[in-house]
Amino acid sequence: MATLNVGRELAALQRLTVKQLRERFAAVFGEATSAHNKPWLLKRIIWRIQANAEGDLSARARARAAELARDSDLRLSPPRAMPEPAPTRIASGTIDLDRRLPPPGTVITRRYKGKMIQVKVLADGFEFGGEFHASLSAVARAITGSHCNGFLFFRLNGKGGAA
Repeated sequence: MATLNVGRELAALQRLTVKQLRERFAAVFGEATSAHNKPWLLKRIIWRIQANAEGDLSARARARAAELARDSDLRLSPPRAMPEPAPTRIASGTIDLDRRLPPPGTVITRRYKGKMIQVKVLADGFEFGGEFHASLSAVARAITGSHCNGFLFFRLNGKGGAA
């Protein structure tokens, strides 16, 4: 029986395309894969080739693995989706605002790319450029064009904000 040179085998696999790796996976495992992740395919294929060449786990190791698996709390079904919690209401009927925010009516200002940005804090969201936004992150996204944390973008601290 010829010995396996794992380094040489891995180097040969790394030169293959994802399509070729998927074909090799099917040949080695005896079943197709839907994976297109090249590093994952490489690891799985080289592991199986090495296991085939050098032998699988010993009976003792298999028994120990089965013993450990029996003792683990294994989830057999996905967790149920938790319902969205209803917003907490205060006596006036408005949504309880985050403590980092200044009170409704306050205008938050920030200079961004040479322009002065002004956002009005409302009882149920924010007004920017004549449009309503549900969150500061939505306002920041409208300004920058990409997702970012609204509290960080507007540099609000944890003590009621800095207007």
